[in-house]
Amino acid sequence: MLLSSIVVLLWMLGAMQAGAQTQKDLYANLKKFSAFMQMVEFAYVDTVNDSKLVEKAIIETLKELDPHSMYISKKDVQRANEPLEGNFEGVGIQFEILRDTINVVHTISGGPSEKLGVMPGDKIIKIDGQASTGKNVTNQYVLDHLRGKKGTKVDVAILRAGKKDLIDYSIIRDKIPINSIDAYYMINSETGYINLNRFAQTSLQEFIDATLKLQSQGMKNLILDLRNNSGGYMGTAIDLSDQFLDAGKLIVYTEGVHSPREDYTSTAKGLFQMGKLVIMMNENSASASEIVAGAVQDWDRALIVGRRSFGKGLVQRPFPLPDSSQVRLTTARYHTPSGRCIQKSYAEGVDKYYMDFAKRVKRGELIHPDSIKFPDSLKFFTSKKRVVYGGGGIMPDVFIPWDSSIISDYYLDLRRKNVINLFVGEYVDKNRPTLQASYSDFKTFANRFILSESIMKPFFELAEKQGVKFDEKGYGTSEKLIKSQIKGLIAEKLWNLNTFYQVVNQIDDEVIKAVEVIEDNAYFDKLKIDR
Repeated sequence: MLLSSIVVLLWMLGAMQAGAQTQKDLYANLKKFSAFMQMVEFAYVDTVNDSKLVEKAIIETLKELDPHSMYISKKDVQRANEPLEGNFEGVGIQFEILRDTINVVHTISGGPSEKLGVMPGDKIIKIDGQASTGKNVTNQYVLDHLRGKKGTKVDVAILRAGKKDLIDYSIIRDKIPINSIDAYYMINSETGYINLNRFAQTSLQEFIDATLKLQSQGMKNLILDLRNNSGGYMGTAIDLSDQFLDAGKLIVYTEGVHSPREDYTSTAKGLFQMGKLVIMMNENSASASEIVAGAVQDWDRALIVGRRSFGKGLVQRPFPLPDSSQVRLTTARYHTPSGRCIQKSYAEGVDKYYMDFAKRVKRGELIHPDSIKFPDSLKFFTSKKRVVYGGGGIMPDVFIPWDSSIISDYYLDLRRKNVINLFVGEYVDKNRPTLQASYSDFKTFANRFILSESIMKPFFELAEKQGVKFDEKGYGTSEKLIKSQIKGLIAEKLWNLNTFYQVVNQIDDEVIKAVEVIEDNAYFDKLKIDR
């Protein structure tokens, strides 16, 4: 079993490798490796764990290819695919662990927990008759005990504020949707905002639903926030790009030694082919995000606002292995309509590849766009003859420097000790009925709720108990940020994640700049951007 698995693996990787070697050389090397493994199996001093050895061989082989080819073990395949498939099977709650206790933040609409009456603020004290509190309760513990196959049952005992006795629920697990849009709302009377966190199977329909709702509210302009969106399905990126472009325009093409060029073009079905479009990106926007940004930038359809994106231009294809594990192997590079390949170099190995962010910081690239240098050999042109560059991400049309001036050591200590989340959890738990009675809807809360001294005093006391000593200067530096996150998290616990973004975006300088850009025709006129 060991030898045959490794032979199959090495044959597949060798056959897929671009111009690696002739068939004769490949079989010679397989024979050599097979002979070596026989020596290990029949002569090595100790017994050998076949499974671990095979996995190690796969992982180390993939490291020699590129940074994005990867191995996924059998037990991790389903969980790795969940964010992209847009659903998982479980009880349908969003949770957080506060003081070694599982707290229900939200019940997912239409899920089994919501249908039974589980409520935000409930604490899960027992799972299947066993105590589910204490230091052994981690995120993984919750996933292991509450997730499971559709149709299976899990019994939970819940402690609810105002109730003396535990409340027992028998929950039948079901399919639970995973949203890829964190927030969408009208940022002003004519401009909509959509935050997309990944490119999943459900993302296009989510985008269509959000866009139609925003258009019904008067949306003429759109800010699409792809900051920190690391990618997902290429097909979803193509479909999303199609929403912005006229029919018959090249969106992206892929090509590899064993993958002939394949072009993907737009149709006439787009929901937002007219209107000002701004796409927000940063150094963590990658892959599918870069496909969308590259397509609309090359066709002069949108303004890219932010900082240079990650630079991942490789296409992975999943290959199942005999034991149901999986290899995601790079099979092609993708190119933007102008011909750009935006994949950054990985010639110096995987470790240095992922040190690129540190290099950007050292060069001052996150602060000064002039520190970013592209060779003329990587120069390309948009449809209206603007210069753009390949070879390392998408360079924005409007650069926004990273602002670290409001991040103090005091704020970082609060984050490190989880003080903000702990405080908000306890505050909402104690005051939920009062808050719900005082603020019937989010708009009222947003306009009227103020973090007064009487609210902040217990916050500082909790911070001290958690080992974060009050620092007047540090608090002064980060006060706006701290209060914004507290208010946003309170809103999220009372309503949903959408309301969190509506609060924190009010002080987000990058979002504020995006709104300024979209409202000023001069940016679009200067670069001749369609709208």
